[in-house]
Order: sequence, then structure tokens, then C-alpha cells
Amino acid sequence: MTAEPSTETLTLPRPQGGTLDAYLAKPAGAGPFPGVVVIHEIFGLNENIRDIARRFAGAGYVALAVDLFSAGNRIACMTRIFHGILVRPLSNGVVGELRAALDVLRNLPEVEAGRVGAIGFCMGGSYALQLACVDEDLRAASVFYGQNPRPLDAVVDSCPIVGSYPEKDFTASAARQLETRLEAHQVAHDFKIYPDARHSFFNDTGPTHNAEAADDAWKRTLAFFEKHLQTA
Repeated sequence: MTAEPSTETLTLPRPQGGTLDAYLAKPAGAGPFPGVVVIHEIFGLNENIRDIARRFAGAGYVALAVDLFSAGNRIACMTRIFHGILVRPLSNGVVGELRAALDVLRNLPEVEAGRVGAIGFCMGGSYALQLACVDEDLRAASVFYGQNPRPLDAVVDSCPIVGSYPEKDFTASAARQLETRLEAHQVAHDFKIYPDARHSFFNDTGPTHNAEAADDAWKRTLAFFEKHLQTA
């Protein structure tokens, strides 16, 4: 019988001072394992995101889910997060916090530092894309219905990206634009837009969950990470 992943809560340092809460899920064994930072959507670090971290641990990854809303007042945190998406993409405090979280993950004894990726959902997907463009040590990124980085040509420096988008959502057009630019810059990628799926289709606790699309997207994400993270 396969041992259950172990989990714990952590406190991560913020580059500008203060801390962020986080949830860590680890496979059984000493490793070293590849690692992945999990970035939540607008609902925060809830049971859905913790479950995703545990699913990654079950697949052989050390998963660190960061609570971006734990830096202070929730409204202030959301303002800061969306300011970093809409006004100061690629160069903002949230990217700095997530890069610091990546450093914490890489320094864990169970993690092989050269095999680390990121995954994000909605606003978290937007930040996974930003990390893909600015963190030169990131090996792969997975985006679910996120907004594109600006300028879009920043993806010339991107790590490989796997993207999963719903057809009935404003991010579907962003996916098409991003895929075209990734092809132009010869960045490895795997993009899919799911017919009839809606925003947050991967969240199995929400009203727009689409089990068929979510299952396929998870398999594609694991296959992509297997190629780019599991291989030393």
C-alpha cells in the first residue's frame, strides 16, 4: 500500500517584511523529489487548493501552496494582487513573494532544486505565467484560465508552459494569443481549450466544475511536468 503524503503548515518570509502562510504536501520517502508551487485563485488557500497540493504529492512532487491573502487585510491583499496583474505585471511585490516561496521550496532537503515548477488558477494562473517569464530557474509552468503577461513578448524568456482554458470564458482568447506567441518564440507548450467548459472548471467544489475537462487537464499537466520536471 502506498503511504499517504505528509502535510504541514509553514510560515514563509516576505521580501518586503512580514510573512505568508503556506501548506506543504510531501510524498513518502526521502527524495529528492521535484517540487511545485501552487498558486490559488480568488477563493484563497482553501480545501480545494490543499487537495491539489496533496494530489501533486501523491504523484511524486513536493507541493507548496502559498496563501497570498495571509499578508494582511483580504481586500488590501486582493488590491495588491490585481494591481500586480493589471498595472505592474512582471515587476511587482507578489512576483517577489512567489519567487521567495520558490526559494524556500528549492531549499527543502526533500526537493531537487533544479526540478521545480509552478501551477496557478485564474489570478494564480496569471502569476504562474509571470513567474514563467522572470524566474530563470523555473523548469515548467501550468496555467488554468489566467491572464497573459504584459508585454506578451516577455514569453521569449519563458520556461515550457502547459495551459488549460475553458471555451466559455474571456481567457479563451488570451490562450489563443499566448499560444501563437509561444510558437513564434519556439517555447515548448501544450495548450487546450475545453468546449463547453466555464471559468474555474477545475475546482471540484464549485458550481462550474467540469469533471471531464478537469480530468483531462490534470492528466495533461502531469504528463507535461513528467517531461520537464521528473527528468533530471
